[in-house]
Amino acid sequence: MRTWGTLTAVCLGTFMLLLDVTIAVVALPDMARSLHASLSDLQWVMDGYALALAALLLGIGAAADILGRRRVHLVGVVVFATASLLCGLASGPGMLVAARGLQGLGAAAMFATTLPLLGSVYQGKQRSVALGVWGAVSGAAAAVGPVVGGLLTDGPGWRWIFYVNLPVSVAAVWLTLKVVPESHGSRDRRVDWAGTVTFAAFAGALTYGAVRAGQDGWGDTGTLATFGAAVVALCCFLAVELRSADPLLDPRLFLKPAFSGVMVGALAFNAAAFSLMAYDSIWLQTMLGMSPVRGGLVFLWLSLASFVVAAAGGRLLHGVPARITVGGGLLLIGTGQFCMTGLDAGSTASALVPGLILVGIGTGLVAPGIAGAALAAVPAERSGMAGGAVNTFRQLGYALGIAVYGTVVTSRMGDSLPNGAAHALAGGAAGALRGTFSEHALRTAFASGLSSAAALAGLTATVAGALVVALVRRPKPTPAGVTNSAPATLKEETPVRHR
Repeated sequence: MRTWGTLTAVCLGTFMLLLDVTIAVVALPDMARSLHASLSDLQWVMDGYALALAALLLGIGAAADILGRRRVHLVGVVVFATASLLCGLASGPGMLVAARGLQGLGAAAMFATTLPLLGSVYQGKQRSVALGVWGAVSGAAAAVGPVVGGLLTDGPGWRWIFYVNLPVSVAAVWLTLKVVPESHGSRDRRVDWAGTVTFAAFAGALTYGAVRAGQDGWGDTGTLATFGAAVVALCCFLAVELRSADPLLDPRLFLKPAFSGVMVGALAFNAAAFSLMAYDSIWLQTMLGMSPVRGGLVFLWLSLASFVVAAAGGRLLHGVPARITVGGGLLLIGTGQFCMTGLDAGSTASALVPGLILVGIGTGLVAPGIAGAALAAVPAERSGMAGGAVNTFRQLGYALGIAVYGTVVTSRMGDSLPNGAAHALAGGAAGALRGTFSEHALRTAFASGLSSAAALAGLTATVAGALVVALVRRPKPTPAGVTNSAPATLKEETPVRHR
């Protein structure tokens, strides 16, 4: 227990927080019916969590170095559990979205401290084993999310996708208190709260603008004002970071072509590979009449392909340059999305399978290597910053993808349906529209919306893959003690305080 207790405790938290990124995907139609939620409400149910996780990850990580990583991790688990309870008890979409944002705050505290806690406990061969187990758990959480979500939604109900976190959180807290030692990073480091606030403002305004564009149009005054606020927040963030002695993310790193290429790849990866799943799930259930379980099982093709490739790639692709694995993986993801652009009124779930398999293969190539590519692109003393940036950009990409692809789906539907009907259909309210529009019209509209969004996702991944191949040319050796499967640095710490 003392040897592997820390790993077990950390993996419990990691499994929960990554599971909750995708577990809600197949529950969206049931949430919409139960809470009378609109499409934008459903988008924020997914985005509230991912945005909070992305916006706060770097800042909380810096605070944990000073306050104590175990302490911050425990607070994160408690906040996550409390928010999960509030999600399950939500009486309306506003309460659910707010609780999801709070859940993202707890998840950020857990995720930011996960790898530093492992790095402070395990050394040498034990560290490699711990990282391997942690990586497998991380991959499994994302893979089984839609399936677990379908089983719970079909069984006790969608609220249990959140209630299930409560017993796991209790076990994680008990185990953390019992076996995980406290550790700190540099006590001289200052927390860049100004950078944290301005980055959160930028990410939130950018995502809100994309969601609003789906409702009011890209040329709407309010939409343009929101994007303008995002630009102002970004400029403030850059100004703060350039002057900070301890920046969250040093903008000068983007002058390195390899680092810029990896960050573009990270942003595009989650957006192109996973964001469209929410709308695919709504289509499978409301248009094709599939249950949440059957709808979740459709995505198992992606999960299995990703797992097999990631497991085999660790041995077969060792030493292959990141520009090939990450860039090639993104190109495969783009190809897979292009395969899903031919949907029509007669399409069934099988039309998604070839594309999902290709997306899964690409994911299995990109996920294990993208963090290592970021670490190799920066000096060793910036490896922690680079590792945190990868996770931040991935979650931000997911949030933006949910917003942008939703806008594309409804915009394309609007070519054949009134704007209000298009939003209702994309939000899972097909039943209420069947008395007004024919089944063929609804199926045609939804299929055309999904096809257009898949085309944009394919273009996003393809362009990002080409940039990675072009820019990530000469990776530097990975810092000692870091493997390509880890999304953050695990440098030896001097000094490390335990108790």
